[in-house]
Amino acid sequence: MSQDRSFIKSGRNTIIHKDKKLDLVIVNSEVHPKIKVTQHGLEPFKEELPKNRREAKERYLEMVYIGSADVFGEEKRLLFIQALDGREYKVDYSKIGTKLFVRIHQDSYL
Repeated sequence: MSQDRSFIKSGRNTIIHKDKKLDLVIVNSEVHPKIKVTQHGLEPFKEELPKNRREAKERYLEMVYIGSADVFGEEKRLLFIQALDGREYKVDYSKIGTKLFVRIHQDSYL
């Protein structure tokens, strides 16, 4: 397992952002909207995905493929993201397109 990641996994569906120099791009599947995790919280990721790790690093991004074997190994319906703004966000992929898709779950988890 590589130690130079900008996030750590916790439990079965939590991602903890830990490096403010790199933003995370959460990819849960090809069909779901991509989410960018910055030091200021979450926002939609509308750009084209980087082609490889080097291009991602040049853009100050780290790709998090939720379904990949080194993350959770499967697509998630519910994801919790602890961002560097001190909040934990709940991402509910069954509620895409509504205001419940991404919402603050805990205001201060620190």
